[in-house]
Amino acid sequence: MSLFFVAEGEAKDRFVVVIDAGHGGHDPGAVANRLKEKNINLDIALKLGKKIQQNCSDTKVIYTRSKDVFVTLKGRTEIANKAKADLFISIHTNSAGNTSAKGTETYIYGLEQAGINMEVAKRENSVILLEEDYTTTYQGYDPNSVESFIMFDFQQNKYFEQSIHFASMVQDQFRILAKRPDRSVRQQNLLVLRLSAMPSILVEVGYISNSSDAAFLAKDANRSKLAESIYRAFIAYKDEWNRKKVSEHVDRESTVPTSGTIYKIQLMASKKKLSLQDPCFKGLSPISYYEENGWYKYTYGESPSREALSGKLAQAKRYFKDAYIVSFKGGKKQK
Repeated sequence: MSLFFVAEGEAKDRFVVVIDAGHGGHDPGAVANRLKEKNINLDIALKLGKKIQQNCSDTKVIYTRSKDVFVTLKGRTEIANKAKADLFISIHTNSAGNTSAKGTETYIYGLEQAGINMEVAKRENSVILLEEDYTTTYQGYDPNSVESFIMFDFQQNKYFEQSIHFASMVQDQFRILAKRPDRSVRQQNLLVLRLSAMPSILVEVGYISNSSDAAFLAKDANRSKLAESIYRAFIAYKDEWNRKKVSEHVDRESTVPTSGTIYKIQLMASKKKLSLQDPCFKGLSPISYYEENGWYKYTYGESPSREALSGKLAQAKRYFKDAYIVSFKGGKKQK
């Protein structure tokens, strides 16, 4: 079963990711060891967004908050849904009565009883108690009631596989790059995930209640490591998404009579074979290559219409001033 899909209708030119810094304003989140969760969340969110903006020109980054303000849970998901986001990343910092608990964990929407942690769900969902008339906004939902968890249906079911796939990538990077204890991917009935209409995850970057984790989170360099970890997982996820998108585009085009000519934007040539994810491509995607006279020649995008590539050509010329459009027929470059 495929992990990725492209919605029918007009294709978007850019991947849209919404980065949600949990809590904020008069809602500090967890507070312990002289740290406030809302500040940690925002710093990591901004670091992550900056990395994506610097390296992924084909991606639009949207923040639910970029400063210390309060945003309702419903408001956060409305931002993502209105933007028709392709991915929603909510960043949080954990807390527990047991101060020995430490490490990172990533949540997706679900009710798998084997891994459920009602205290996490109650704490994160209880933010709605700070909102006016929350019983009307959330249809009578009570974050302190077990029955309310069961009441909600699985609107996130169709995004389950994509969400768990990305969550696993994030946890892998937390473990490998940031060297954090891995508390695994877990399912939970979290409102901020249930109300979002796209693959969604909520990361808990550490336990503010644990002295070791708190000391780690207090350092700017370590928060940068956590942001880098999420960024690397994001790049791997988006590359898979792009490949699936291109594949489905080709499948759709193959059912429509065309001249058989495909146009691409040539960026550069190299005697050395490069990874298609090499930073030299400035985040442009999809990248492909062909061989000619002993050179590897790298291209960006593709379309059966030359005119359709004009926008992408202008984008490519920002980084490769000599970029130009080349044509292929039957897999061979045309003179």
